[in-house]
This record gives sequence, structure tokens and C-alpha cells, in this order.
Amino acid sequence: MKKLAKGHACYTAQKQTRRRGDHLVAALHNKRQRQHLGTQVGDMWKTDQIRIPVLKSHGPSRGTGRVAERIGQEDLERPARMQEERLAEMAVVMASCMVSILFLFPLIAAMSAEEPPGCKIRITNRGLEMLKYETQKFVVEELSNITMPEMKGKEGHFQYTIKEVKINELNLTYADLAFQPGLGLLFNVQNSSIALSFRRHILYWLFYDTGAINASAEGVNIHTVLHMTRDELGRLKISNITCDASIAKMKMKFTGTLGRVYDFLATFLTTGMRFLLNQQICPVMNHAGLVLINSLLETIPVRTEVDEYVGIDYSLLSDPVVTSRSLDMDFRGMFFELGNESNTLVNYAINPIVREYDRMVYLALSEYFFDSGLYSYYKAGIFQMNIANEHMPKDLEMLFRTTYFGTIMMINPALVEYPISLQLELNSAPKTTVKTSGVTVAITAIVTVMVLPPGKAPVQLSSMTIVAKFNAKVSMKGKRLGVHADLRRFKIYSNQSALESLALIPLQVPLKTMLQISIVPIINNWTKRGVAIPLADGMDFIEEVVEYHNGYLIIGANLHFSKGLREMIERKIQADAENAI
Repeated sequence: MKKLAKGHACYTAQKQTRRRGDHLVAALHNKRQRQHLGTQVGDMWKTDQIRIPVLKSHGPSRGTGRVAERIGQEDLERPARMQEERLAEMAVVMASCMVSILFLFPLIAAMSAEEPPGCKIRITNRGLEMLKYETQKFVVEELSNITMPEMKGKEGHFQYTIKEVKINELNLTYADLAFQPGLGLLFNVQNSSIALSFRRHILYWLFYDTGAINASAEGVNIHTVLHMTRDELGRLKISNITCDASIAKMKMKFTGTLGRVYDFLATFLTTGMRFLLNQQICPVMNHAGLVLINSLLETIPVRTEVDEYVGIDYSLLSDPVVTSRSLDMDFRGMFFELGNESNTLVNYAINPIVREYDRMVYLALSEYFFDSGLYSYYKAGIFQMNIANEHMPKDLEMLFRTTYFGTIMMINPALVEYPISLQLELNSAPKTTVKTSGVTVAITAIVTVMVLPPGKAPVQLSSMTIVAKFNAKVSMKGKRLGVHADLRRFKIYSNQSALESLALIPLQVPLKTMLQISIVPIINNWTKRGVAIPLADGMDFIEEVVEYHNGYLIIGANLHFSKGLREMIERKIQADAENAI
């Protein structure tokens, strides 16, 4: 009986363990706890914190042998079944976790692949204030071109026709241009007036009268929001316009023989005229933004050629960020070789941070902006040159003859009279470093000294490595970014032996002078032309100040309009028409 009681106690413990296991499996099916509990149970299973009691048979007792034998056999079979069920549940949990991880991979990859900008532009409230006058003048010109349909009607015994409606003057008492956070720009007109005139033709019984009518619309309010986005080409554009216009009241003054008689028609006519005029304002504003202003934004370079060797990509990486104080735009700012546009440098530079708001506009350029340009020129083969004959300074040639006289005599004494040339080639793309102290460019080049016997292949005398560092001064002129280089450090050593490196010490100063006289001017001749920054036609930088930070530089400047907004748009439309022909 004691053995039977002991077996029954073990059987009870096994049922409780199985019941706890069933509760655990049910919890695993809970959507909110599946992943957490699955991981927890998996760890407990591995560390044997979940144990399934395996009952041992103690043999049948007296009088209860068959019962105890049956109970013992069931006790031995249940742990195996429970373990199989538990393993199956764990497999389901692990599969669910794996599917969740696989779904997360694309998101993680997208987050890690986010491309930092090589160029950023911030337009502040001060810059918008400069643009406000041009915008106001442009809106006045557009609203002045409103055309209204001819009005015909009958009121009692009067038959009337209103035509030749002309807007004479717009008085924008209050007009403001501001940033609309999260959307774009807000152009707001309040409590303004419009003066207009039109011709009347009125028939009353047998009397026919014509004359001019002067009218004025007062309490004109126009609320227009321009939604700024990035289009599929990476260009800044106005994607939508939200417009709301209203006219509080309208007055008319009749002239002519029966002017006073017709004053009673004023109420009726002003109601219709106010309705028609109000209906014309928003379509004009929509056309001005979606067609005319967008045509001006198309003058901002997106992917264009810099010269015959490289181009630059100024496509927007995302929609502009609009706050109450600024409009921030992230551009790719990447140069590319025209001969192989797909071979570009990967951007690992830091993201420039613009914190200032004092000036009208800020231009931030990372190290990648300059490195991609140098890489593209390097791939285009620009940094390869051969200095020989008339391009070789005579003093330097004499120094090379003296230095390598022994080598020439060992190779062939007849080579002494032949000209010497230098073949310079960079073995890697130059690297730009931007620090608070300024911008430096490091290069490593291979220089091969050769003798040029006429009609024969060049004879190599020596090969040396040049390590040089240049100071680069960044400047703006109009809206073109220029760089001026100046040689700062220079060192040469032989690629053949350390002994020859010692012999090259006298060549340090002459070679450095040659670089300053012959090569640096060629580089500056390329860079002084500059590269256009992504600004619309007719807008230039003035009073610029350059600030250097670790990894990027910021140019703060004010804006100058060399042309009016209307002139810029008309010039763009004319250019498009000429290109179409």
C-alpha cells in the first residue's frame, strides 16, 4: 500500500506538471506574448530549467500488482508523449520568431542604407523676406491679367450687357510670405482692394444707353499654401496648391446720361461681379504656382555636366523639411565621370548639421562632396601628365641629369644628350579632410624619370613616390563654388632602394617648386571656373562667410536677385520654346 500511495503521488505530480505545461502552451499562442515567451521557454529548455519527471516502476505490490503495473506503464509512456508535444510547440514558436526576423530584415536594411547628403541648403526667414517683395509684385501682375466672361441678363424692364472687364489697380494692403511647417510656403493677402472698370450696354423700354462703370472690390482676402515636395527626378517642385479667396464687398459707380437712374442696379450687378471675380482668383494663383513657379524651379540643376570630364548630381534625397523658421533641403551632392556614370564613390561621410538662422541662406558641404569630385576626375584620367621638352624647366632637367648621371652611364652613355621627361600619375584618388582649421587635400603619386631617345622607347632611370598635401580655400562667386589649392607639404622617396631615397633629398625643393609652377596652376585653372550650386536662375550669393567644421563646411550668405521673378520665368519659357524648335 505504501508503494501504491507513492506511485499515486508521483502520478499526481505528473498531472500537475502536465497542466502547467498546457497553460504554458496556451500562453505561447497569445499574439502579444508569443515572441517573448517563446524566447524565454527556449532558454529554459536549453538550461534544463523545465524538467519532465520520468516515473520509475517499483514493481507490483501485493494484491495490487496488475493495477500498479498498468499505472507504471502509463507513467512511462506519458513523459515521452509530453516531450514530443513540447518539442512540436517549441518548433512552432521558433518558426514564428524566424518569420518575424525575416520580415524585419528589409526594414533594417532600408534604415542602414539611408544615404547622407553631400550638400544641404537652408533658406531662412530672412531669405524669405527678400523673396516676399518679388512674390508680391509677381502676384499683382498675375491678378492684373484676370479675364472675366461677358455678363448678360434682364431685370424687370432692363436688359443689360457687361463686357471689357479690366483690372486697373491692386492695392495689397497686407501681404505676407511665410513658411508653413510640414507643407511649404504660405502667401497670405488680407484686407486688400481691387479697382476695375468695364463697359455697360443697357436697354430700358426704347432707351438704349452705353457707358463705363468703375467698380472696386474691398476686403479682398487670399490664403494660398504651396505644397513643396520632391518629384520622381529628385527636383524640388510645387505638388499642390490650397487656395481660399473671398471678397467682402463691392462698389460700383455709373457714368453717362442715365448714370443716376441705374444706381439701383448696382446691388444686383455687384453681387454677380463679386461672385465672378472671386471665382477667378484661385485659378490664377494655381496657374502661377503649378505652371509658372514650377518652370522656374526647373532651372535648378539636378543632374548636369560640369565640364567635358565630370557631371554632378544635385537630386533631392527626400522631401524638403519645412519649419516655422526655415526650408531645409538635402541634396545628393555627388560628382560622376561622364564616361562611366555608374562608377561613383560611396558616401560614408557624416551628415552636415546647420544650426544657424542669421543669414538668408546656408550651404553645407561634406567631405564627400569634394571627394566624389576628385574621385571622378581621377577616374577620368585627369591626374596623369607627362612633363617633357619645352614643358620641362631647364634648371630641373639639369638637376636630373646630374643626379642620374651615373645611372645613365651604366645603362648607355649615349643617352646623356637626350631629353629627360617626368611621367606623373596618381596611384589613388585624392582624399579631402575638412577640419575646423580648414580644408586639406592629400595625394600620393608615382613619378617616373625617363630618357627620351628619338625614335626609340623611353628608358626609365628611376621611379619615386610623391606624398603631398594641399591647402584648399573654398569661395563663392555668384552661385558658383570655387576652390584654390596651395601646396603645403611635399615629400619624395625612391621605390627602388632606401639608399636612392637619400640621394633624392636634393630634389625635394626643386620638385616642390616645379609642382607649384607647373601642376598647381593647372589644377587651379580647372577649379577656378567653379561648379554651380542648386539655386534657381537669377539668384546669387553675396556677402558669404565660410565656416569650417569637422567633416563639413558651411557657407552662410545673403541673396541677391539679378533678375525679377517675372523676367526669370519668361526667360525660362522662351528657352523651352527655342529648344522645342
